[in-house]
Amino acid sequence: MTASGIYAGVVTHARLRPRPHRLRYRIFMLLLDLDELQGLDARLRRFAVGRFALTGFTPRDHLDHTGRDLRGQVEAILADAGLEGGGPVRLLAMPRILGGVFNPLTVWFLHRRDGALSAVLYEVRNTFGESHSYLIPAAPGDAEVLSQSIDKGFYVSPFMDMDLTYAFRIRPPGEKVAVSINVSDGEGPVLAAAFSGERREMTDANLLSAWLRNPMTSLGVLAAIHWEALWMWLKGEPIRQRPPPPATPVTLAPAAVQEA
Repeated sequence: MTASGIYAGVVTHARLRPRPHRLRYRIFMLLLDLDELQGLDARLRRFAVGRFALTGFTPRDHLDHTGRDLRGQVEAILADAGLEGGGPVRLLAMPRILGGVFNPLTVWFLHRRDGALSAVLYEVRNTFGESHSYLIPAAPGDAEVLSQSIDKGFYVSPFMDMDLTYAFRIRPPGEKVAVSINVSDGEGPVLAAAFSGERREMTDANLLSAWLRNPMTSLGVLAAIHWEALWMWLKGEPIRQRPPPPATPVTLAPAAVQEA
């Protein structure tokens, strides 16, 4: 058994105000341990690293998008933040499907040498080809659910303001995984998005089954994002001007809170 696995489940996306709008669709995501990638590539016919396959993973899709060693990039990010690394590095993301991919959010679980969670890195990508990451240290202890928050600093949607706060609730991957994001302004919640899925082993049969059962995965999500944007525009929601991207590729949160 590997730490890497398949999580098939449901995404919900609800714009709460000023013009309510909701989406719900099925996708699957992969939890990938960086130390297991080459073994998975060698063992599986329907998963490949850096080349075409039914499902795949390409390093240049993430972090600085150069294809440089991802573990090295993560360790440098942790070191710059004064946080301990050296342990497993795992990311929860949608795979490339037949060569195509779009990940609005990739969640990285970064561990210390003793195996304890050191921090969570939230890698956000917008539809303008830009990306930015938020690094939130993990609180000590073995909590089943993490609650973390940070101020928004990166333009994502033309229908969302910049003066917002993200509140994340994460059930780290086990037999199940759950990721929810509540976006709020000074008046309260504006948007709520969530993914929950159940684990399956990384096998060729399970990868094929996940693809057949979850047609919205990857590029279908990009289509859903543009469909939602069209509806928001038709409902009269004004478009916000896109500011310059952040000066640094990673925003560091000062603290994190965990709940048992």
